[in-house]
Amino acid sequence: MAELRQPPSIDAYGGGGFRISGRRVEGSILILNDIPQPWPVASLADLKTDDIASVLAAGVSQVEFLLLGVGARVAPPPPELRKALQAAGLGLEVMDTATAARVYNVLVSEGRRLAAALIAI
Repeated sequence: MAELRQPPSIDAYGGGGFRISGRRVEGSILILNDIPQPWPVASLADLKTDDIASVLAAGVSQVEFLLLGVGARVAPPPPELRKALQAAGLGLEVMDTATAARVYNVLVSEGRRLAAALIAI
């Protein structure tokens, strides 16, 4: 029988954090394998490939792509990040954090397996 997933919902964002499935979480978050966790990236300028090491380690067997919310305004991620994901066979979708939070909820409701890395706004 197929595993019943219970991905968290992103109920709200702003004020430097998120409300995930009814619980306030301060700072940026990474959701991987339906588990939200603190993510130590405060801005796009701080983002390094090491910050997505767990996503790269999960690989295509667990994740289709990384949904990256880069803050208040959309901007391109570091080229080495895109290269690392491509080398791992993973896609990358980049958008502002507000849009990424809304898109995340839609995609998980469709059963998509993705990682979401969202910089707090």
